Amino acid sequence: MKVIVAITGASGSIYARLTIEALLRAPEVEQIALLYSDTAREVVAFEGVQIPQSEKIVIYDNHDLFAPVASGSASYEAMVVVPSSVGTLGRIAHGLSQTLIERAADVMLKERRRLLLVVREAPYSLIHLRNMTSLTEAGGVIIPASPSFYSHPSTIEEACLTVVERIIAQLGIQQPHYVWRGEK
Repeated sequence: MKVIVAITGASGSIYARLTIEALLRAPEVEQIALLYSDTAREVVAFEGVQIPQSEKIVIYDNHDLFAPVASGSASYEAMVVVPSSVGTLGRIAHGLSQTLIERAADVMLKERRRLLLVVREAPYSLIHLRNMTSLTEAGGVIIPASPSFYSHPSTIEEACLTVVERIIAQLGIQQPHYVWRGEK
């Protein structure tokens, strides 16, 4: 499985780190194409997050529209924008493909492949909600970066993992995760 991970300038780069770590643990993931928006690296550094490095990760410049992820023929099976800014969400929802992140997302939608946007914003405006609706109608999946607390997380990382577990599950990857059993 070849997966694209795009990191935007939204706060919450811990979600990107944890998602990439989970993908690297998955034996079915053979390659991760990693894309950074123009401000993503600054936010990652500001938040003190270390993005994993691996021979499975290939980094492409966000302005290189000749990169393989810009074409459906490159056969990437899924894309996760994590965290996704609402600006990136809006541009993707409206089919604007000025950067590699936006073009790769457009490719996922046109090829009917899995596109997940982990939106990190609060509160949502009506414009944000309409853009989420447009993307959902086009086949995308919106995953709010809203942790759950059923598992009684004791750290921020454990809380964030509840979102990452949803991301990994939406990609069809089987990994151990918390299962709600309706018990108190």
